Amino acid sequence: MNQKFIELGEGTADLYELIEIGDRMADRVKHLMTFATIKNGQPVVSLAVVLHPSGEDKFQPIYICREGIPDPEEKKTQRYQMFEQLAVRLDKSIIPLTVKSSDQFYETALFYQHLIGILRMNRYIAPLN
Repeated sequence: MNQKFIELGEGTADLYELIEIGDRMADRVKHLMTFATIKNGQPVVSLAVVLHPSGEDKFQPIYICREGIPDPEEKKTQRYQMFEQLAVRLDKSIIPLTVKSSDQFYETALFYQHLIGILRMNRYIAPLN
């Protein structure tokens, strides 16, 4: 099983793309997740849409807007409310996880490997074959 994070960005336009992916591929959405952390002294979250694997090669994309939204526990923004509305439309719960900030890793790729390990350990995605 090949699982990979696909980063869309941190801005509002990127969030619209994430929401569109969720709406357009509603039948493939497995989980909606938030990854809470502290970055530059501010509590922020990454928003992610985990899709079911596709095709025979079993590629499983995880689309993410990384660390660009204020933590909704501190301040609920319109951007986070859009993600909540997606969850309602898809009849999914948002799964919150607290993780290390991406700036604590030498490369962003290592951060994503760390997240994949957390997701596998908690059985949100399939284990390594």
